[in-house]
Amino acid sequence: MPRDQQIGLALLIGCVVGIILYGWLVIFSPWAMLVLQITAFAAVATILGVLAWIGYTLATTPPPKPLEEIEKELAKEASGAKPEEK
Repeated sequence: MPRDQQIGLALLIGCVVGIILYGWLVIFSPWAMLVLQITAFAAVATILGVLAWIGYTLATTPPPKPLEEIEKELAKEASGAKPEEK
C-alpha cells in the first residue's frame, strides 16, 4: 500500500475513533458539560484567531501600486526604456 494511502487510512481510523470517543464523552460521561464548554471555547477561539490573523495581514500588508503606475512601467518596458528604480 502506498504511503499516501496509509496516511489516509490512519486519518480515517483516527477520526472515526475520535468521533466515537467524543460522542461517548458528551452523552455518557459525567464531564459532559465540561467537554461541551471546552469544545465551544476551542471552536470560537479558532474562528476568532483566524479572523485576527486576516485582520493583521490586512493591516500590515502595504497597498498595491496604482494601476496607472503599472501601465506606465509596462509602456516604458515595451518601448525599450529602463524603468525607474526607487
